[in-house]
Amino acid sequence: MPTWGEISNEITEEYQRTGRPPFDSVRRKYLKKLQGYTKRNVILYATKWTQAGGIHPELISITDEDIQGFMEAVHGLSGELNLILHSPGGSLEATEALVTYLRSKFSYMRVMIPYAAMSAAAMLSCAANEVVMGKHSFIGPVDPQLILDTPLGPQAVPAQAILEQFSRAKEECTDPKKFGTWLPILGQYGPALLVQCEHALALAKELTFKWLNEYMLSGEAGSKERAEQIAARLTDHSLWKSHSRHISREEAKKLGLKITNLEDDQTLQDLVLSVFHSTMHTFNGTPAVKIIENHEGKAFIKLLQPVAVKGPPEGQARASIFALTP
Repeated sequence: MPTWGEISNEITEEYQRTGRPPFDSVRRKYLKKLQGYTKRNVILYATKWTQAGGIHPELISITDEDIQGFMEAVHGLSGELNLILHSPGGSLEATEALVTYLRSKFSYMRVMIPYAAMSAAAMLSCAANEVVMGKHSFIGPVDPQLILDTPLGPQAVPAQAILEQFSRAKEECTDPKKFGTWLPILGQYGPALLVQCEHALALAKELTFKWLNEYMLSGEAGSKERAEQIAARLTDHSLWKSHSRHISREEAKKLGLKITNLEDDQTLQDLVLSVFHSTMHTFNGTPAVKIIENHEGKAFIKLLQPVAVKGPPEGQARASIFALTP
């Protein structure tokens, strides 16, 4: 299996031979090999969220803009899909739109998680017919977060934690001695915040249940009850204690998700991890922070600074490039 270091050596050797950075060509080579091996369409969706660098969350999260990227990557494809997913999550509403689009295009969707799919990305995984994970792979809880302006700056706070804190405040504020302690905390709550929290929790649970019931567990005995149980546990912040909690493959299986071991097929493991390692090298060696790309080389790549967009050389896969200045 090509390791991170071996992919690095391959990129270095190719650069020394051609004098051109080969990040795209190496990554696309393994995407093409993966498609050839599985005989299914392959789309990579990955962002630069596990590397240090202080990137604004909006640049690496699931957003409505991603639909444009997937429109580029999906164009001309149909049938069955392998979706390689590496994402910290993002907008529930954007994830819902993305799932609606992908499931309208592909009759069967297999999500492959080479490292981690957290939050809304874990919800997206629940819309797959099957999820492939390695021993090193994780998903995360899908309890929604709200961004609050605090004295320390904007903070992502679990919706369920806000509701629990407010409930505790109501109980303790019956004691006048404790009211002064709670006053500055309660000052952070806007008039609609509690309702927003309730609605966000309900939406996360509703979508997770819906996708599990319609896709992953469809046609199986007791699918509705199982989907309800899984959705309830995945959205329960009090169960996981942290929104960033890493849920292992074995724990995901215990929850009831349909998980296939990546190690069961050595060739598949080699190809998936080669795509993943080459993608991480792309993030480390270029301004790219998000890549949506298929096995034919059609890509939507978000960069940190503006670049000149030129037509691809003859015989090269074309790419749509969207550049942002941080």
